[in-house]
Amino acid sequence: MYMRRFLPFILIFVSLMTASSENITRTVRLLHTTDVHGNFFPYNYITRQPWEGSMARVATYVDSLRRSAGRDNVVLVDNGDILQGQPTAYYFDYIDTVSPHIAAEIYRFLDYDAATVGNHDIETGHKVYDRFISQSPCDMLGANIIDVATGQPYLKPYTVIERGGLRIAILGLLTPAIPAWLPENLWSGLRFDDMIETAQKWVPEIIEREKPDVMVGLFHSGHDANTRTAGIMENASEELAIRVPGFDIVMIGHDHQKYNKTVENIDGKKVLVINPANNAMNISDVVITVTKDSNGNVIDKKITGDVVPVAHMHPDKKYMDHFAAQAKTVGDFVDRKIGTATGEFTSRDAYFGPSAFMTLLHDLQLEISGADVSFAAPLSFDARIGSGDIRVSDMFSLYKYENLLYTMELTGEEIKNYLEMAYNLWTIPVDPADPKHLIRFASDNPKPGDNRLKYPSYNFDSAAGINYTVDVTKPKGSKINILSMADGTPFDPAKRYKVAVNSYRGNGGGDLLSKGAGISTDRLKERIVGSTDKDLRFYLLKAIEQKGQITPRAGDNWRFVPEDIAGTAARNDSILLFTGSTAHQK
Repeated sequence: MYMRRFLPFILIFVSLMTASSENITRTVRLLHTTDVHGNFFPYNYITRQPWEGSMARVATYVDSLRRSAGRDNVVLVDNGDILQGQPTAYYFDYIDTVSPHIAAEIYRFLDYDAATVGNHDIETGHKVYDRFISQSPCDMLGANIIDVATGQPYLKPYTVIERGGLRIAILGLLTPAIPAWLPENLWSGLRFDDMIETAQKWVPEIIEREKPDVMVGLFHSGHDANTRTAGIMENASEELAIRVPGFDIVMIGHDHQKYNKTVENIDGKKVLVINPANNAMNISDVVITVTKDSNGNVIDKKITGDVVPVAHMHPDKKYMDHFAAQAKTVGDFVDRKIGTATGEFTSRDAYFGPSAFMTLLHDLQLEISGADVSFAAPLSFDARIGSGDIRVSDMFSLYKYENLLYTMELTGEEIKNYLEMAYNLWTIPVDPADPKHLIRFASDNPKPGDNRLKYPSYNFDSAAGINYTVDVTKPKGSKINILSMADGTPFDPAKRYKVAVNSYRGNGGGDLLSKGAGISTDRLKERIVGSTDKDLRFYLLKAIEQKGQITPRAGDNWRFVPEDIAGTAARNDSILLFTGSTAHQK
C-alpha cells in the first residue's frame, strides 16, 4: 500500500533522471581573423624588417588548437581586408595575375570555413576580387552586396557549418560606405545595402529555414555607430547586435580596434561582440558550449571570448615551407632599385609645416593632372624614405593605398572651406599665453606613450599651388588665409579652379568635400573632370625611375602663424607624437 501510494512520484523522478542523462553538451571553438592587410609572413616587406604577427603565426595557434580540441570542434573565419596593405597582396593583385592568388591559397592551407570581403578588398577592383573570390576554397559572404542587375546578393549571404555536433549559421555583411570612398568603376554593377535592414531581412529567414544552434554575424564593420561617412553608419556592428535579435556572436572588423564586449539585445539576450584588430597580431577565440535535450532542443548555451595575442608566437614551419616560393618572389619584387634619394623624406615633418615628403606627392599630383591646386595628406602616419637607394618597397611607405588621382573643379571659396575643415581636424586653437599643444590628440592631456590622434592623419590635407597661412590661435572658419596662387597671381574666391585629389577624397571620403567645402555628396561626380587609370603609387614609381635621383625639397607655400607660438607647441607635440608612434590609423 505504501509503495503504491508513492509509485507515481518514483516514476516521475526516474523519468526526469533518464531525460537528464540523455542531455548532450557540445563545445566548439570559433576562431576569427580580420583586417590582415597582406601580413602573410613574419616580415614587413615595406620596411624590409622582421615583423610581428602574420598569418604564419596565426597558423601556429590554429594548428595547436585543432590538435588539442579536435579538428571537428574548430571553426575558422576571416572578416575581410586581406587583399590590400603589404606588397605580398599587391604583387598577386596586380603583378602576377596568372598564379593562384596567395590570399586564396592561405585560406586553403589554413582550411578557412567562411570569410567576408572588406572595403579594401573592393578597392582592388572587379578583376582582382572576382578572381580571388572564384579561387577561394571557403564560402565568401556578403548579404548586403547586391547585384543591381538581379537584385540578389552578389555573394552568398550566409552559410551553415556543422561542427562538433552543432549547426552554426554565419551571416556576412560589409560596411555600406563603399560609394563614399571608392570610384564606381571598382564596384560597377553593385550596390551596398544598409547592414541593419539587411540583417532584419535575413536573420528570421535563416533561423526559420536552417534552425541553427548558434547564430553568428561576420561583419566587416566596426563597433562605434557614431562614425558616419556621407551620412552612412559606417560602423554598425554593435548597434546591429542590439537591434536585431537572434545573434549569439557578432564578429567584427574594419576599425582596427581590439574589442571584446557582451551586449544585451532588444529581447534581453546577451550577444558577444568581438574584434581581434588588424595585421594578424591577434586572433579571436570564442568558446561555444551548447547543451541539448534528447529531442535536440537547445536548453543551455554559454559563450565566452578572448582576443589572443599571436604576435610573438613562433611561425608555423609547414606554413613557411609551403609559401617559401611566394615569399621569395615578393622579396625580389620589393627589393628592386628604382632610383636614389640624396636625403631623407619623412612624414614626421608633415604635421608641422611643408615637408619634402608631402612636396613630392603634391608635385607629382600637379604634374600628372595639370591642376591649379593639389590636396594631399600623409597616408602613413609615420613613414620614411632614407637617403640612398630607393626601392619598390619605399613606394608603399610613400603611398599606402591604391588610390587613383582625380581632377575636380572647386571654387576658391570651396578650397578655403575644405582647408578650414582639414586643419581643424589636424590642429586645435592654441592658447597664445600657454602654447602646450598644436595637434588635436584624442586625449585632452596627452602624454608620451598615450598619443592617439583624435582623427586619422590621412585626413590632414595640406595644399600646393596656393600660398596661405594657418593661424593656430583661431577657430575653424578663421584659420586659413589664402594669400595668392603659387605664381603670385591673385586668388579669387569666386573663380573655379582645377584641383587634384585622390579618389578616396574625390568620392567623399573624410567628408572634406561635403562637410568642409560644402558640396553635396550626390553632386561630387559632377565636379570630376579627369581621372588616372592607374593608382598613384604606380605613377610615383615611374616618376622616380624616370628622374633617377630625387632630392628632398620642402615647399614654402604655407606656414603656421604666429610662428613663435606654433613653433613652441609643435616642439612639444613632436615629442608626444613620435614616442611609441601609436597614433590612430584605420
